[in-house]
Amino acid sequence: MVLLGLLFSLGRAGASAPTVPNFGAEAAVLIEAETGRILVAHNENKRMHPASTTKMVTLLTALKDYGTRLDELATISPYATSMEESNLGVKLGDQLPLQSVAEGMMVASGNDAAVVVAEAVSGSVYRFSLAMNEVAKEAGATNSHFLNPHGLTQVGHYSTALDLARIASYGMNIPMFRDMVGFDYYRVNYQNRAPVTVRTTNHFIRSHYDGANGLKTGYTEAAGDCLIASATRDGHTLIVVLLNDDDRWTDAPALLDYGFALLASEA
Repeated sequence: MVLLGLLFSLGRAGASAPTVPNFGAEAAVLIEAETGRILVAHNENKRMHPASTTKMVTLLTALKDYGTRLDELATISPYATSMEESNLGVKLGDQLPLQSVAEGMMVASGNDAAVVVAEAVSGSVYRFSLAMNEVAKEAGATNSHFLNPHGLTQVGHYSTALDLARIASYGMNIPMFRDMVGFDYYRVNYQNRAPVTVRTTNHFIRSHYDGANGLKTGYTEAAGDCLIASATRDGHTLIVVLLNDDDRWTDAPALLDYGFALLASEA
């Protein structure tokens, strides 16, 4: 448990600023999305396994390189269906638009869906990973390297809490990205079989935290429990990144509460 008993100076309005709550993440950061201002940081530049938070970059890459063609039917390869969980559940021969695959990738955290997106956009996972790294750099990431679209553990595939926060902030400025990362439920409308309704893996969104609008979960044995959570109140969006945090569902709202209270104290 990281103990951060930090008390900030008086705000402009004269009220005492709040104290940073305790949290258990190995690496964490809380930023104000609009300005990039860092409100809380712990091991924010430590290279970590990002697990499925990687899928933020997958979505951004698809939107940049294929955004006008997301209505095309996806092609489901045997490699995509071979992915280990978590999966959306696409099958060989399935017919559905690529946008539906991408939305399912974010809501259900489908590793199979991530491969479908990568192969559709770039022809292969390898070529797609090259594009992912370019998009990550555009988003402000300076200490990340992505080798796959799903985030399953791979040597040389890494990011940092601060880079992931910057990528999330960049994405939240894109309407389609913002919409896709905020779904609670999602209906996958297959054209060749009955539709399937999936629910987000993000218990932060399920909790209906005030202003919650995203963003992405992640878990592998190497990465531990990860979460990127975002919320908007009074025109301010805060993004918290928690990497390897067994208490992510309680730490995220506590840190966001702190951030909003800090902004209020400075008003």
